[in-house]
Amino acid sequence: MQYRTLARTNIPLSAIGLGCMVINHGYGTPDEKEGIKVLEEAIDLGINFWDTADIYADGRNEELIGRILPANRDKVFIATKFGFRAYADGKPGGLDCSPAYIKVAVEHSLKRLKTDVIDLYYAHRIDPNVPVEETVGAMAELVQAGKVRFLGLSEASANSIRRAHAVHPISALQSEYSLLTRGVEKEILPLCKELGISFVPFSPLARGLVTDTLNIDELPAGDFRLTLPRYQKTYQENNTNLAHGIAAIAKNKGCTAAQLALAWVLAQGEHLIPIPGTKKIKYLRENAAAADIRLTEADLQALEAVLAKFPNTGDRYNEAAYRYVDTQ
Repeated sequence: MQYRTLARTNIPLSAIGLGCMVINHGYGTPDEKEGIKVLEEAIDLGINFWDTADIYADGRNEELIGRILPANRDKVFIATKFGFRAYADGKPGGLDCSPAYIKVAVEHSLKRLKTDVIDLYYAHRIDPNVPVEETVGAMAELVQAGKVRFLGLSEASANSIRRAHAVHPISALQSEYSLLTRGVEKEILPLCKELGISFVPFSPLARGLVTDTLNIDELPAGDFRLTLPRYQKTYQENNTNLAHGIAAIAKNKGCTAAQLALAWVLAQGEHLIPIPGTKKIKYLRENAAAADIRLTEADLQALEAVLAKFPNTGDRYNEAAYRYVDTQ
């Protein structure tokens, strides 16, 4: 495994992290026994950067990690998130990044993870009802108390990042980024580099679309992707052709489409550390090997050409999801 450093520290994080959400939340049918095997294999592969959140499977994702973490605490840099209140009637209970709620949320996460300190604690979204300075100020108190080591934000605007960073150093900014989702390139990626913040792309494989293995017709009822525009019939032909095009480039490169897509993300800067999610050991190993792939200028140009040929990919979020994305 290749490693990159967290922000302006000397802490080595695996260049390919692990998004743990999909093990028992959002995608397909949960299989926690297989999930445990994936976590164990991640340790064996040297994947030490794990990402979860208190809202994933209503806390059960953190609990699952808590079955593995205590015995491997020195081998895992654990990141989790707060902000969405617990589910009620099958729906998230709303966003709350108030100082009072942060104090409650962190204790629950520590208990579920079975650890006395969280390595990286993110505000899952920017709460429009709470000044970001108040949120980060409360998070900084957790650092002072020894319950959290480093702070992060998720899906934050450049303005919010600057305001937050002025209160306490922000070590990581997490947002969606992939071959298909490029909105952070103009402002956010350069800002993170300027401020010495690690950028953590989630869904770096576009939730499976760029792997050339996803058939949206086979997604089971309840799969989160079925609620998103990009995974509807309207865009299926375009995205299937796009995936085939990426796979053809990958074949010439001697790797899989998923590996090519991850190598592309890594090539966008040394401060990027993607966290692809998987619930299968096969794909975990495949993702890990992407860290060793180096792309040429010709490879990058070929990818841009196929993206230009099939541009009608659809939006990444629906209106309801966009309500929680900070743009101010």
